[in-house]
Amino acid sequence: MSIFFDTTQSTFHLQSRSTSYVIQLMKSTHLVHLYWGPRLQGTSIGSLLQQIERASFSPNYHADDRTFSFDTLPQEYPGYGRGDYGEPAFEAKHSNGTTVNDLHYVSHTITAGKPTLEGLPATYVEQEQEADTLEIVLRDELTGLEAVVSYTVFNELNAITRSVKFRNDGATTLHIQRALSSSVDLADDEYRMMQLSGAWIRERHVHYRTLAPGLQRIESKRGSSSHQQNPFIALLGKDANEDQGQVYGMSLVYSGNFVAQVEVDQFHTTRMQIGLSPFDFEWKLEAGDTFQTPEAVLVHSSEGLGGMSRTYHKLYRTRLSRGEHRDQVRPILINNWEATYFNFDAPKIKSIAAAGKELGIELFVLDDGWFGHRDDDRTSLGDWVEDRRKLPEGLGKLAKEITATGMQFGLWFEPEMVSPDSDLYRAHPDWCLHVPDRSRTMGREQLILDLSRQDVCDYIVESVSAVLSSAPITYVKWDMNRNMSEIGSALLPADRQRETAHRYMLGLYSVLEKITSTFPHILFESCSGGGGRFDPGMLYYMPQTWTSDDTDAVERLKIQYGTSMVYPASAMGAHVSDVPNHQVGRMTSFTTRGHVAMSGNFGYELDLTKLTDTEKQEVKEQVAQYKELRELIQFGEFYRLLSPFESNITSWMFVSEDQQEAFAGYFQVLSVPNGPLRRLKLKGLDPHRRYSMSVNGVTDANTYAGDELMYHGIIAPYAQADFYSALFVFKAVE
Repeated sequence: MSIFFDTTQSTFHLQSRSTSYVIQLMKSTHLVHLYWGPRLQGTSIGSLLQQIERASFSPNYHADDRTFSFDTLPQEYPGYGRGDYGEPAFEAKHSNGTTVNDLHYVSHTITAGKPTLEGLPATYVEQEQEADTLEIVLRDELTGLEAVVSYTVFNELNAITRSVKFRNDGATTLHIQRALSSSVDLADDEYRMMQLSGAWIRERHVHYRTLAPGLQRIESKRGSSSHQQNPFIALLGKDANEDQGQVYGMSLVYSGNFVAQVEVDQFHTTRMQIGLSPFDFEWKLEAGDTFQTPEAVLVHSSEGLGGMSRTYHKLYRTRLSRGEHRDQVRPILINNWEATYFNFDAPKIKSIAAAGKELGIELFVLDDGWFGHRDDDRTSLGDWVEDRRKLPEGLGKLAKEITATGMQFGLWFEPEMVSPDSDLYRAHPDWCLHVPDRSRTMGREQLILDLSRQDVCDYIVESVSAVLSSAPITYVKWDMNRNMSEIGSALLPADRQRETAHRYMLGLYSVLEKITSTFPHILFESCSGGGGRFDPGMLYYMPQTWTSDDTDAVERLKIQYGTSMVYPASAMGAHVSDVPNHQVGRMTSFTTRGHVAMSGNFGYELDLTKLTDTEKQEVKEQVAQYKELRELIQFGEFYRLLSPFESNITSWMFVSEDQQEAFAGYFQVLSVPNGPLRRLKLKGLDPHRRYSMSVNGVTDANTYAGDELMYHGIIAPYAQADFYSALFVFKAVE
C-alpha cells in the first residue's frame, strides 16, 4: 500500500517510488495541502502547517480562531465565498442564485488499483498492485452537494492522478459553473512556469515565464485542446533545468476546452490548477445526478524536465494508450496527400504504392479525396461513400490489390465534419453545431457535426464502420480540421446549451470507444490539422497523433522537441516530404529530412514515382535503418541534449531500457563561419559499459566507455553546411 492515513495527525501520505504528496484534515473537516515533492521516508509528518493571525482583511472562518482563514490556508480543493479570494477549483450555483459553497470532510476510502472514469479517457492499471487509490468524500450540508476527490498513486512512477466526481444529494437543482480536476497550493513562488504554445504548423513551442503576483493562465476556448495551447503546464524550481532540480507537471486527459493556470497571492504562495475551462461552461445537476471531471496527471521530478518527461512518456505509452498496437512497432508508411492532393485516380494510387513496396515501405495511406465528389475541400464531408469516378472498381478492390503486394492499406477520414454541399447536410441541416437565427460560420468550407446528439454519433459509427468493414484496412488517420463556433445544439433545452461543448467531447469519446473496440486490428492515428488535438485524451483511443501539418525538417525540430516534454516518440507521426517544403518553402536535404522524421513514427509524404535513382536508394537505406532502430526509438527512454529554442544546434537521443543500445540525432540549422568546436555529451548510458559507435552508417574503429560518452562527450560534427544532420548509433560491447 502506498497511501497511509495517520489518525493522530489526520494526514494522508501518498508515496510513489520517489515522490510524496501529503494532505491534512484541519479541525477534522477542512482538506489542506501540506507537501508535494521528493519522497519522505516516514509515513508521519513532523512539521505541520504554521498559522498566524493576519489582518481582518483575511476573514476568519471560525470565530474563536483568528489564525484560521481560507485566505491564507493552502487548500486542497478550494471553493469561493467563504473567505478564499484566490481562483476556486469549483463553483456551483444554487436554486436561490447564490454561489457560496462549503465542503467538509465526510469520509474516505483507500483501495488497491485504479477505477475507471465513466465516459472519459484515463490512465489505467493492469494489475491492482500497480497503484492505490484514495477517495475523499466532501459535502456541503446546506445544499447536499457532494464532491468525491480522487487520487491514484502509481507505485513505480512518480505520477499521481486526480479527478473529482460531483453528486447532487440535495432536493433542488444545482448548476456547476466551474469544475477543475486538480488544485495544489505551494508554499512559495520561486518558480518559472513552462507552457507549450503556438499555432497551426507551429505547435507546442516551449515558453517560460517567471511567476509574478496575480494570475498566469493558458486556456483553450476553441472546442478542442488546440494548436495554440496544450493542456499541460509545469513549474520549475529556482535552479531547475533539463537534468536537475524540482519540476512539477500537470497534464489533463481531455481533448476539449481547458484551463491551466498559476496564481501567486499576496503572501507569495502559489496555486497551480488544471481542468475544464469555466468559460461558457455550465452543467445542470438535478437531484441525484453526478458530474465527473476529466483526469489530471501530476508528475514530480527531482531530475529536472528530463525526469518529468520520461515519467509522462512511460505512463502515457504503457498505461494510457491501449489496444493491440500499444506495444507493437509501428509500420513505415507512404501517404499520398502532398503527392497528389485531391487530383488522383486508381492507377496513380497503385503506382505510388508499388514504388513504396519496392523501397521497403510497409503501409500505403489514401488521404483526402476518395469519397463523395471530393475534388476540393468545399464538398462531400459526411458522405462516406467511395467516389467511383476516381476509383471505378471501388475502394475494396483498390485496397485488396495493394495488400496483395504485401503492403498494408490505410485510409483518411474526417468524421466529425460536414460540408454544406453534401447529401448528409441536405438531409439533416440541423445536425451541425448552430444556434437559432444566427448564420453558420464556415471554416475550410465546413461545419461541425453535433456530437452531443446520439443520432449523430450513431450515424458516424455506422457510416465509418461500413467503410472499415468493406476493405482490408489496417490504419486510419482520423482528422478534424476546424474549431467550434456557434456552439449550440438543436436538441438541448435553453438551460443546458452551455453543456454543448463538453457533451460534444463525451459524444466523441463514445464514438471512438465503439469504433476502436470494434476494429482492434486497425492502427488509428489522431489528427487535427496536424497537432490541434495532440493531447492525452486522444492517446487513450489512438496511440499516435500526426504531430503537425508542418513537415519541414527545421521547423519540426522545435515542434518535436516541445512535444517531447509530455508525449512519447511512439505517439508522434513524422514524415519526409517534398522540397521546396509545402508549408515554408525551405530546401533541405533528403538526409536531414529523414534524420528528423526518424525520431518518431516514420513515413513519407511525397510522390515516390518522381524520385531519382539516387533518391530511391537513399529512401531504401533510410527505411532499412529505421527498421533496425524503430523499437529503440518508439519504446526507448528519451533524453534531450541540446534545445532548438536556445541554440543553432539541436540534439536528442533514445536509450534502450537495458542500456545496451542508443541512438542520437544531431542537427545544425545554419552554418557558422569559423565556428566553435563542440563536444556532444550523451545521457542515459551505463557508465560501466563500453560502446561501439557509428556515425551516419560508418562504424568507428574504437570503442568508448559509457562514462566517457556522457561526461567527456564525443566530437560533434564540424559541418560547413546549412540544415546539416548526423545520426549516431551506439551498441554495448563485451
